[in-house]
Amino acid sequence: MNIFEAIMLICFGAAWPFSIYKSYTSKENTGKSIIFLLVVFVGYMAGVIHKLFYNFDLVIYLYGLNGCMVFVDIILYFRNKKITG
Repeated sequence: MNIFEAIMLICFGAAWPFSIYKSYTSKENTGKSIIFLLVVFVGYMAGVIHKLFYNFDLVIYLYGLNGCMVFVDIILYFRNKKITG
């Protein structure tokens, strides 16, 4: 397991709960970019695929967790878009 990769994913992952909370409570997409969210999601999924095929280790769970959090933020983006019209 690469400790620096794990630290990077933990640091990036620490921001997503705050983003999800803001999206959920504000019911607005102010400051959000669906393109950005999709690019980050694809990046995390690429990390999972790489770990599955080339370098399986426990860091795959961090990629998966971060990907799930981004996916929740994407769902909230579309919910908020529907709410605000």
